[in-house]
Amino acid sequence: MMKKPRSTEKIDIPEHQVLTVRALCKTYFQGDTHIRAVDDCYLTVERGEFISIIGTSGSGKSTLLHMLGGLDTPTSGKIYLAGRDLYDMSDKELSAYRNKNIGFIFQSFHLLPVLTAKENILLPQKLAGGTRYPHYFDTLVEKLGLTDRIHHLPSELSGGQQQRVAAARALINKPAILFADEPTGNLDETSAKELISLLLSLRQELNQTLVMVTHDKTIAAMADKTYTMQNGILRKA
Repeated sequence: MMKKPRSTEKIDIPEHQVLTVRALCKTYFQGDTHIRAVDDCYLTVERGEFISIIGTSGSGKSTLLHMLGGLDTPTSGKIYLAGRDLYDMSDKELSAYRNKNIGFIFQSFHLLPVLTAKENILLPQKLAGGTRYPHYFDTLVEKLGLTDRIHHLPSELSGGQQQRVAAARALINKPAILFADEPTGNLDETSAKELISLLLSLRQELNQTLVMVTHDKTIAAMADKTYTMQNGILRKA
């Protein structure tokens, strides 16, 4: 496959603006049908902000979030994360940059079943080739209430505990920005409230940027800004 040419566009992005999105599109073809899953999206997010995105299933929320997090390639448009053009990097550069600067929490926990909770949490550090924050693991698992569960396999944990492990894994490298795709979708009400409380507490402590897709309007209302997505179009709520 031919590699796309690298962009020569240079833009001046303020230091406090951690995420800048310009004219972002994602197009699919199903037979003769042309589907714009994300349609001409513009977005700016300040450092430390909590942004929520709501919308019906199939509206394009998860597709957008996956592109913002470097997990899916746009058809067109630009994404700048901390001033870097996310898709002007080689695959190797993007993988390393994503591991260091981006955290991702999914609705499905995506834990490796043969690894203990501790091994799952430390996996991003292992992939990065070293421990960037040697004492942060103990702090993180204590805050997330996992201290007595770190040697258990995912199958030995409750759904809420598994999502906490997934959250710890996303946070272990202290990423500049955390993307969360329906993180409470598979949790009961109590576990959901506890997880959101912990994420917001850690966000404040680390001045971390949080972008969350959610169906829960109560959670969305906690955000600094809320956006709605419908038919691939993102609008301020």
